[in-house]
Amino acid sequence: MKLRVDEFRQWKQKSITLLGMSGVGKTHLATMLREAHWFHYSGDYRIGTRYLGEAILDEVKKQAMQLPFLRDLLRSDSIYLGNNITVDHLKPLSAFLGKLGNPELGGLALSEFKRRQRLHHQAEVAAMLDVPDFIAKARSIYGYDHFINDVGGSLCELDDPRVLEVLAQNSMIVYIKAGHVDEEKLIARAVKNPKPLYYREAFLDEQLAVYCEEKGLEYIALIDPDDFVRWVFPKLFRSRLPRYESIAAQYGYTVDAADVFNVSSEAEFLALLEDAIVRRDS
Repeated sequence: MKLRVDEFRQWKQKSITLLGMSGVGKTHLATMLREAHWFHYSGDYRIGTRYLGEAILDEVKKQAMQLPFLRDLLRSDSIYLGNNITVDHLKPLSAFLGKLGNPELGGLALSEFKRRQRLHHQAEVAAMLDVPDFIAKARSIYGYDHFINDVGGSLCELDDPRVLEVLAQNSMIVYIKAGHVDEEKLIARAVKNPKPLYYREAFLDEQLAVYCEEKGLEYIALIDPDDFVRWVFPKLFRSRLPRYESIAAQYGYTVDAADVFNVSSEAEFLALLEDAIVRRDS
C-alpha cells in the first residue's frame, strides 16, 4: 500500500507491516505502539500458537518420554504438558526450530532439521495470509483502530508471491534498514549468542557444502551446531539485505534502524513514516 502524505494523515485506521532483520527495532516499535492502542500482531506468536503449537508440544513430549518417571506419568495421563508461548516469550518456537549438527551437542540430523524448516516455512506463510482477517478482528472484536504487523526476519526468504501481495494490499510495508554500524552490532550479537535460524533450502545446501569443506568435515553429524550458526549468520544476514530492499522498492518504504530506536511515541513513529513517504515521492 503506497500513499501520499495527505492520504496517510487522513488514513483513520492504519495498518503497518514492519519488515527487517531480528534486532532492528520491529518489536521495540510494536511494544511501544501497544501502549498507544495499536493491535500488535506478532507473526512468530501466530506461528507458535496456531500453526506449530502441536508440533512443538509433540517434541516436548518426545523428550519427556525419555525419562522413566515422566514417561509413566504421561502414559497414564497423570500429568499435562502445555506450551506457554506469549508475544514476549517465544523460546518454545526457537527451540523447536533447532540447530543443525552433532546430536551430542544438541544438534539435529539434516533430514529432521529440514523437516522442521519446511514446517516453519508453511506456518509463516499461513500466518502472513491471516493478516487481513486479524486486521478485521482487531477492529470489530477488540476495538482497535490501528494495526501493527511485527513479522519475523525470515519473511524475505519465503518466496511466496501471495504473501507480499496480501500484505501490500492490506497494509503499508515499512522496511527497517540497518546501517553499517547496526549491521556489525547485529552480527556480533548473533555470533556471541547463536540462535536457531530459518534458511532457504538452496542457501542452506550451498553454505553447508562450503562449511564442511572449510572445516574438513565428512558428515553433518560432526558439525558443532553453535559454530555453524556463528559461521553462517553473517552470510545469511548479507544475503537477506537485497531481498529486503527489493521488497521495499516494489511494495513499500524504508526507514533507518538508528531513527527507529530514537522513536519514543506514536507521534514520532507517524512522523518517521511521513518522512519516508516524502523521501520516496521526491
